[in-house]
Amino acid sequence: MIEFRVNGNVQQVDVEGDTPLLWVLRDVIALTGTKFGCGMGLCGACTVQLNGQPIRACITPVSAITGQEITTIEGLGSIKDIHPVQQAWIDENVPQCGYCQSGQIMSASALLAQNPNPSDDEIKQYMSGNICRCGTYPRIQKAIKRAAKSLQTTGFAVHIQESNFDLATEVQS
Repeated sequence: MIEFRVNGNVQQVDVEGDTPLLWVLRDVIALTGTKFGCGMGLCGACTVQLNGQPIRACITPVSAITGQEITTIEGLGSIKDIHPVQQAWIDENVPQCGYCQSGQIMSASALLAQNPNPSDDEIKQYMSGNICRCGTYPRIQKAIKRAAKSLQTTGFAVHIQESNFDLATEVQS
């Protein structure tokens, strides 16, 4: 049994340790928002956050995350409390086909958690590992800038407490 937390919930899975996290999320836990793209960690469609840092779920063995916190697109925000990055994606009409968007959003939210006011060059560099076949990069960049402004005014924050991996979401006014 391998135990870890996904979106704040303890998960115990009985799989081989070398099973890619992507397949555990999709096939065992039934969180299908994380997508399979290339299977080699090159496209970014499978991006999730490990303790707040973006990783590629298709190449991460589930044994490598024992006792840690994974956040998927399903855990980033909710319909009631939509994350500012998700709202900016809607406001800027970012998705075209939408396939890469969960990975894009997970990377963008990690970027803004680390750098609340990134420059255009910093956005391009950070997001360079996420491929969009539809070419919506200008809208992605615009959405990240919008989300950065929104985060500065709303105070929306997601905190991962490393001592017990308790995921708490708070909205401050």
